[in-house]
Amino acid sequence: MALAAVNDTDLESRLARWKPVQMPFDGSGLSARERQVVEKLVQACQQLESIYWRQSDPEGLRLYQTTTDSNLKRLLFINGSRYDLIDDNKPFAGDARYPPGRALYPAGLTREQIEAYVAKHPDQKAAIYNEHTVLRWKGDKLEATPYHEEYKHWLEAAATLLRDAAKLDPDPAFAAFLKARADALLSDDYFASDLLWVDLKDPRIDLIFAPYETYLDGVLGVKTSYGAAVLIRNEEASRRLALYQKYVPQIQQALPLDRADLPSKEGQPTPMEVVDAPYRTGDLLHGYQAVADNLPNDPRIHEKKGTKKIFFKNFMDARVNYVILPLARQLMPPEQAAQASGEGYMAHTILHEICHGLGPAYARVDGRQMDIREAIGPVYSALEEAKADVVGMFGLQWLVENGALPADQLPGFYASYLAGNFRTMRYGVAEAHGRAEMMEFNYLIEQKAFVRTGERWSFDEAKMKTAVASLARELLETEATGDRARAEGWFAKYDTMPADVREALSRVKDVPVDIFPEFAFPVTVR
Repeated sequence: MALAAVNDTDLESRLARWKPVQMPFDGSGLSARERQVVEKLVQACQQLESIYWRQSDPEGLRLYQTTTDSNLKRLLFINGSRYDLIDDNKPFAGDARYPPGRALYPAGLTREQIEAYVAKHPDQKAAIYNEHTVLRWKGDKLEATPYHEEYKHWLEAAATLLRDAAKLDPDPAFAAFLKARADALLSDDYFASDLLWVDLKDPRIDLIFAPYETYLDGVLGVKTSYGAAVLIRNEEASRRLALYQKYVPQIQQALPLDRADLPSKEGQPTPMEVVDAPYRTGDLLHGYQAVADNLPNDPRIHEKKGTKKIFFKNFMDARVNYVILPLARQLMPPEQAAQASGEGYMAHTILHEICHGLGPAYARVDGRQMDIREAIGPVYSALEEAKADVVGMFGLQWLVENGALPADQLPGFYASYLAGNFRTMRYGVAEAHGRAEMMEFNYLIEQKAFVRTGERWSFDEAKMKTAVASLARELLETEATGDRARAEGWFAKYDTMPADVREALSRVKDVPVDIFPEFAFPVTVR
C-alpha cells in the first residue's frame, strides 16, 4: 500500500466528522470479583476484534499495523478498514475498490455466480449459504470453511477467557451462559447459548459476544461478522422499560399485515435492559455507533423465546447531545426543533428494537418457509432497519391512540424521528441505516408528511399517521413474501439523496456525523 496515495487534508476532514467521547468504566457498584470478571471479558472481546479485521479488510489491517501516519492510523481504526463507512465506503488509503463481500468471499465473486454454481452443485448450497462460513476458490470448487476453523486461533483464546470469567462470576446463570458461549465459539452452533442468554434475569454484568450481524456481506447478505460488548446494567433506567414490554403482543397483532404472517407474542418474554457499555469491539465498534441492539437474529430463537433488547445509555446520551439536538436546531423550524429530545429519541429507539422482533418470523417463498435474510439478499440489512424504524413509529402511534402514552408526547416523537433521519442520512446509502432512513425520508416527503420550507424541514402531524402506516405495510409485506425484486425496486426508487438535502447537510459540518468512543481499556488487534 503506497502511502503516497493518502491525502493528509482529506484524512483530517474525514476525522473531523467524528467526535471523540470518553466512555469511562464505573465499577463502583461491582464487587472485586465482578470487576475481575469484567477484565476477563474485555480480554475475550479483544480476540474478536482481531477476527473482525480479518473479515473486514486484511490489507487494511496490515496498513494499520505498519503505518506511522497518526491520522491514517486513527481513521483506519475508526472504520476497521480502508473504506469510509459513513461516506459510501469510499477508499481513503490507496485506490482499491470496495469489495462487497469484504474478505468473506473470493475477490470479485458475485451473487449471480454463486447462484449459478449452486445450481450445478446443489449438495454444496447449505455450506455456501451458511452464515458461519468463509468462501474460497480451490481450483474450480467453491470451498466453504467454517468460522471455527478459519479463526480457530482467536476463538480458542476467547473461549478460554470466557471460561475463566465463568469461574469468577458469582451469578450462576451468567456463568452457565459464558461456558455455553465458549463451546459455541468452537462449533459455530450458538442456539443453546442464545437460549441461555435471552433467559438471563436482570444480570448486573452482561455480554454480547457472537457473529450476529450481516453488515459486511454485500454479496449474499447472510455472512455474519463478529462483535462484542461488555455491559453494565443501569438499574434505574431499566425499570422504565416495563411500560413498553407490557404492550408488545398487542402491537404485534395491530400491525398492518395479514394475521397469518404475525405469530403471536402472547406469553413470550420480552427481555430488555438499559446498560452502559464500557467496552466494545468488532462490528459494535467500527463505523456506525449503535445505541441499541436487538438480538439474537436467529428466527428459531424469535419463535421460541423472542429477542433481547439492549439500550446503550452512555452511547445514546452522547449521540443526542453531540449530534441529534444540534442538527435539529439547524435543520428544523425552531418550534419543532425544541420538541426534539433525548426522551423522544429514546422512546423511538426502544420501539425500533422491539420491532426488530415483530412482524413475520419467516418469508413465504414458493409455498415454503424461508429465512428472510436469505430470501431478500444483500438489501436485507437496509430493509430490516427501515422496518424497525417505521414499524417502531407505528407502535408509538398505537401506544398514544390506546392511552398507554399521553397524546401530547406524539409531536415530540415525530420531531425526534425527523432529527434522527438527518443524522443517519449523513452516512450515505452504502451503510444499511443510512440507506434505510434515506428511503424513509424520501417516501415521507412524497406523502407530504415531511415538508420543506425554505432551508428547513418540518413534519405535518396530520399526515404522519397515514404515511407511517402505509410505509409499514409495504416493508412488512416485502419481508413476509421474501420478494427480493420488490425490495430492490423500492430502495432503487427512494434511496437517492435529493440535491436540496445534500446541500443542507453540507452546511452543518460543525456537527459531527457520529461519536467515536474512547474506552478506559485498550482496544488491541493482533
